[in-house]
Amino acid sequence: MIIMKRISFLIFNFSFLLLLVSCGLYKNYERPTDIVTDGIYGRAQSGDSLSMGDLTWREVFTDPQLQALIEKGLAQNSNMRQADLRIQEAQNNLKAAKLAFYPSISLAPSGSIGGLWDPQNRPQYQNVFGGGASKTYSIPIAASWQVDCFGQLRNAKKRSQVAVENMQSVRQAVQTAVVANIATLYYSLCMIDDQIRITRETAANWKKNLEVTKMLMEAGQSNKAAVASTEANYWNICASLVELEDRMFKTENTLSNLIGEVPHHFERSSLSTFQTPSLCVTGVPINLLNRRPDVRQAELALASAFYAKNQAKAAFFPQLTITANGQYANSIGNMVVNPGGAIAAVVASLAQPLFNQGKLRAAYKNAKAEIEIASIGFQQTVLDAGYEVASSMAALKVCRAKKDLITNQINSLTEAVEATEALMQNSNQVNYLNVLTAQSNLLGAQLSEVANNYNIVAHTINFYQALGGGAK
Repeated sequence: MIIMKRISFLIFNFSFLLLLVSCGLYKNYERPTDIVTDGIYGRAQSGDSLSMGDLTWREVFTDPQLQALIEKGLAQNSNMRQADLRIQEAQNNLKAAKLAFYPSISLAPSGSIGGLWDPQNRPQYQNVFGGGASKTYSIPIAASWQVDCFGQLRNAKKRSQVAVENMQSVRQAVQTAVVANIATLYYSLCMIDDQIRITRETAANWKKNLEVTKMLMEAGQSNKAAVASTEANYWNICASLVELEDRMFKTENTLSNLIGEVPHHFERSSLSTFQTPSLCVTGVPINLLNRRPDVRQAELALASAFYAKNQAKAAFFPQLTITANGQYANSIGNMVVNPGGAIAAVVASLAQPLFNQGKLRAAYKNAKAEIEIASIGFQQTVLDAGYEVASSMAALKVCRAKKDLITNQINSLTEAVEATEALMQNSNQVNYLNVLTAQSNLLGAQLSEVANNYNIVAHTINFYQALGGGAK
């Protein structure tokens, strides 16, 4: 009696110890407290409740023609379609992980017929050959259920859930890239349109200047060198016009390929119609961690490593499996009886690893190391994200500040061209070379304005990407 009590006491203590040790295997992932997020945007840090990260791509890119192209791209782009299929695969794996909690059931019916017979049907051998064929059949059903005592199945399911979220983040990253690339190419075409327009106007002016210079040379007020210089500038502008038209052709081809269509021309608006979202310059709250796909992926990798460590730890504990078998058959041993009978058995097995050549311990140590690796990667991804947000916002502010300055410069140079032309016509204070110089300066300023307008769009797109592609 005393021995039985001691055995019961030891079993109780052992079970209680196992329960305490396994408690950590059922914990959910929580973000580590040592991940630094304060001040990751530098001077761009703000406590505003809204930012461009809260806007959808339709609210950022309001041009109707661009919106139509983006919708085509999202529907037809091959990377987007592949990402959707990857999500379906991850969801299928999650369903399989959930079904692992239920028993597995199999049915394998079988039957046979056999016996000895006399081809000549001789009566004297009837007792030897028997009375005919014997028929046997069996309808077995087997069920096996792994009891999740120490969280092996639970942590596998959690990892599958993390995999689904990770693939959704991948899809968000692909969508953001597709939207940003289409917008970049679209506004590149708008910029090229403005450059071609200005270049054509300039070429027409220089052609007129060339004719005037030739007339002045014939009148003795200019020389061969001035004519040759003006003519060279005119041909240079014509050459740049050819290059711009080639750039437009190649950019349209690239955009066609991106949205999954054959090369063709795209109708588009002007670069000047782009409206920078007002929230771009009001600051950014710390919602970056919920918007950027790469930051989410880095944290999901950490969560996956956490559940993998739990799985590796659970491998040290016993695995309880309950198996039930049953069959209806008419063959028992070497005997065939009719009608058949039912046979059933239930077996519970407990497998406890004792010595596995150190593989379980090595796997557990590696799982812990993977957590540290994922944690370092997560922290660095957060810092990189903050740097990208701060850099894109600073670049956008610089371009917006230059916009008014360049406009003032163009106004001044326009007045300078008009004044120089008036002086040349009404006095001898300036010659035609001064007019050409003033026109060249105006051309440079106009092209700088186009480039700066495009930079505002480009940095807005970069800012949109840095914030994770906005809301869904």
